[in-house]
Amino acid sequence: MGTTGIICEYNPFHRGHLRQLRLAREQGGEDCAIVCLMSGNYVQRGEPAVFPKRLRAEAALRCGADLVLELPLTAALSSAEGFAAGGVRVLTALGCDWLCFGTETEKLELLRRSAEANLDPAFDGLLRRELEGGCSYAAARQRALTALGAGEGLSSPNDILAVEYLKALLRQSSPMRPMPIHRPGDYHSEALDPEAPSATALRAALISAGRDLRCPSGIRNECHLPEAKHGLEARQGDKQCLSPRSLQETPSWHAAVPSCLHALYENAPVHSWRTGERAVLAILRTLPEEAFRQLPFGAEGLWSKLMKNCRSRGSTEEILQSTISKRYTRTRIQRMLLCAVLGLRAEDLARPAPYARILGFNRRGRALLREMKARFPLVNAGERPADAGYYALETRASDLYSLFSAAGPRPAGEEERLRVWVWPGRCPNI
Repeated sequence: MGTTGIICEYNPFHRGHLRQLRLAREQGGEDCAIVCLMSGNYVQRGEPAVFPKRLRAEAALRCGADLVLELPLTAALSSAEGFAAGGVRVLTALGCDWLCFGTETEKLELLRRSAEANLDPAFDGLLRRELEGGCSYAAARQRALTALGAGEGLSSPNDILAVEYLKALLRQSSPMRPMPIHRPGDYHSEALDPEAPSATALRAALISAGRDLRCPSGIRNECHLPEAKHGLEARQGDKQCLSPRSLQETPSWHAAVPSCLHALYENAPVHSWRTGERAVLAILRTLPEEAFRQLPFGAEGLWSKLMKNCRSRGSTEEILQSTISKRYTRTRIQRMLLCAVLGLRAEDLARPAPYARILGFNRRGRALLREMKARFPLVNAGERPADAGYYALETRASDLYSLFSAAGPRPAGEEERLRVWVWPGRCPNI
């Protein structure tokens, strides 16, 4: 049985992700198992995930994944390079045969040439020269790649991350084979396209809807999830994941989400940076200078500039706007802020994660775990690992996550209460 690994966030899972799982199954073969290594409660752009990791893992399992593992916190909050390297390291250790990822370009050779150019000894010098000339990081990177005869047109988000995956495969001498899948649509679109939804637009729709997330008339019957049914009984009644064409005309987030996930999302409180802003400001304003000094991504005095803004500005948006520049992107500053709140230092992110957590599996995933546990340390959700230091980071991050919930804070100790989600079947459309 072959194994396809996917490094993902599913923030949240939508019909574009469903398409990727279906195509990955087609390319890998019906007997191929799909392992999703998914970010936990926080995502790489430096924000809390819109839904908790346990719910997002369940969504993936209901739509065709066989095994969902948590991408360790320190990899999830790293730069694109660290995110890709951390994920490839875990999936390689687990023995996956393929690495599946989305791309805007359909030419693997272009991506491969760009990855090789990134590893060229001359690349760092060219990049530094462009940065010192006043270019933004993205523009400097593109110019350095062009000087090495690579990177033509590879400026879209998925292409950039795809290059990082290929770099990690080369650098780690991983035997995993790349399985690129073309991603249609606009990654940053603010309009919600049902066929190729933007996660940005979908999150905005969910956050806007808040707690009043009700299925439009007629959709609930198609979902096969009556209002009175919840839990396993309702989930076993799911008949399909693909939304019908009629949903394309529905002006809501439902059109962009597999129908078997409607009730799951409706009953879940959304999480956003804005909801937890007061708690964030309280932490940032009282953080000592040494904590700012030890933050990741804070080189060249950036940590000092951020500290001053945290102590003088009235909102996180003002902090961001006062700190970002052509050289230092918004996403980088957001990650710094989140790492400050969670107590993550540069040395924490540089350390390889000692284990990965098991969030959920189906029958095929359970069989896969038997051999994977012998290859790499895997810890059940809710289980206390041997590495107390790393567990302390996880616990703090988990305890703070509910402060971002629109439904209000939940009791601390969620990491210990979390349990592995076992899905009894597999979506018939995958």
